[in-house]
Amino acid sequence: PSSPAPAYPEPAYSAPAYKDNKYADITVTSQSDERNLDGSSQWSYAQSDYTTREESQAQKKMQGVAYDSYGKATYEDVMGNTNKGSSYWVSPEGEKFTLTWTADDAGFQPKGDHLPIAPVHEYELPVAPVHEYELPVAPVHEYE
Repeated sequence: PSSPAPAYPEPAYSAPAYKDNKYADITVTSQSDERNLDGSSQWSYAQSDYTTREESQAQKKMQGVAYDSYGKATYEDVMGNTNKGSSYWVSPEGEKFTLTWTADDAGFQPKGDHLPIAPVHEYELPVAPVHEYELPVAPVHEYE
């Protein structure tokens, strides 16, 4: 005796709809994924709309901190992740974007011509005034 296949409810959402089905035919044209025993890895993909992404990860010895039960910090070498990657895409308006990044013990550092740049410091910093004064001289008393 076989039992009937379970009936699953239809999802309450639909596949994403893009304006004018402009992106309906985007396909993955290439991809790679390599995982290594030392903890390093690299992967990438490219799509038919020329969007690409690649990323690599490696293990790196970094300075770590641990706290004992009294709250005292001890510093020791630990293994941490470093990531590097890039992505390229074209906006619906035809503008081309490239983003590269590094993420390591110094934080996340994205780079791209489309990213905002911090303003250049163009003014002189104020200098604290220097007070010049003479200390009063204590009177001298002569005793006999």
